[in-house]
Amino acid sequence: MEDTLVPIVAMLSIFVAPLWLILHYRDRRRLHEIELQKKNVNNDELHAVAERMEKRIEALEDILDTEAPGWRKRHEHS
Repeated sequence: MEDTLVPIVAMLSIFVAPLWLILHYRDRRRLHEIELQKKNVNNDELHAVAERMEKRIEALEDILDTEAPGWRKRHEHS
C-alpha cells in the first residue's frame, strides 16, 4: 500500500498541484481585471453625470441671475 501511495503523492505534487496553482491564480487575475474595468466604467459614468449636473446648475444660476438678481447675496453662507 505504501509503495503505491508514495508515487501517487509524488505525481500529484509534481504535476497536478502546480497546474492547479497556475490555473487558480490566472483565473483570480482575470477576475480582478474585470472588476477594475467595471470600476473604471462606473467612474466614467459618475464623471459624466457630474459634468451634466454642473451644466444644469450653471444654467439655473444664470436663470436666477436674470430673474432674481440679488439671490446670491441672500443665500450666501459665511
